[in-house]
Amino acid sequence: MKGHFKKAGTTPKQKLVEFKTFEKELKTGEEVDLNIFEIGDYIDGIGTSKGKGFQGVVKRHGFGGVGGQTHGQHNRGRHPGSIGACSFPARVFKGLKMAGRTGGSRVKIQNLRILKLMPEKNLILVSGSLPGFNNSFVILEK
Repeated sequence: MKGHFKKAGTTPKQKLVEFKTFEKELKTGEEVDLNIFEIGDYIDGIGTSKGKGFQGVVKRHGFGGVGGQTHGQHNRGRHPGSIGACSFPARVFKGLKMAGRTGGSRVKIQNLRILKLMPEKNLILVSGSLPGFNNSFVILEK
């Protein structure tokens, strides 16, 4: 990667992203600033959502649990319940909603309106929420 940054005439960066389409032609290594955005424009924000680790079906998929807490039920309140048939098809279908890792995936939030541009601090103020934890990388698309 050092060779790519040297060819572009810049120092190595923490994050490297490729953009394919721009309104004007850009040279390799040329910086993109806030001048491509205007107040009132609608943009899309792309980022990696917060990872929540291994979660059960109630938190991950919104299941209601198995019945209520009556009729002798002991400790199955937040379990998924039955997951398939017995002799036919004798398997569990692919894509069945089960417990597993939640979050940490690429998310695109659309139609965020630009409220304010602060070029001296290189900041954009948008209405709405962006995916990810604090100080994470976000890609803004027009």
